[in-house]
Parts: sequence; C-alpha cells; structure tokens
Amino acid sequence: TAINITKLDVLTGFEKIKVCTSYLLNGKVLDSIPASLSDYERVEPVYEILPGWMEDISNARSWEELPQNARNYVEKIEQFLKVQIRWIGVGPHRESTIERNTFS
Repeated sequence: TAINITKLDVLTGFEKIKVCTSYLLNGKVLDSIPASLSDYERVEPVYEILPGWMEDISNARSWEELPQNARNYVEKIEQFLKVQIRWIGVGPHRESTIERNTFS
C-alpha cells in the first residue's frame, strides 16, 4: 500500500511548517477531529513544527534532488500515517512527479 502526496512545491519558502498531529479537548488528547460541532468549536490543534526549505523543487525528478528538509517532511508524514508515500507532486505538470521506489 502506498499513497500520493500532491503540491509539495507550495510549501517552498516557509521557514517552518506546522503539522497537526492531534487535538486537545478538555485536556484529553484526541487522534482525530471530533465529529460533534460543539466539540469542534472547542478543540485545540496540537502542532509539531518542522523546518521548511527555500529551494525551488519544481524541477526535481528524483528523491535525491529534493532538499533534505522536504525529504524529512515527507518521511514525517509517512511515519505519522504509517503508510509509504510513493508519488510526490512537485509542480503543476504531469511530469512534475517523483516516483520513489521504496518497496522491498
């Protein structure tokens, strides 16, 4: 099983990237956002802050061409979701996709 991540390029230029990893409701940690509207209004997101990157990635065509912080971001998402990211969109064109061969 693998997934695709799109629009990685739109994160270029941010010094820091906030990734929501859980939610707090009345002091209790939740793994997902509550379905109740009244709870939703009171929930607080919990963020992990990752370093961003300034390099243009729109011409990258391999994993190795991505800046280290972009690779770290993708790997963090993989760890959080517990699923591999095989395809990474780095620009608006069909050919602006990196395919990672991460399978054994």
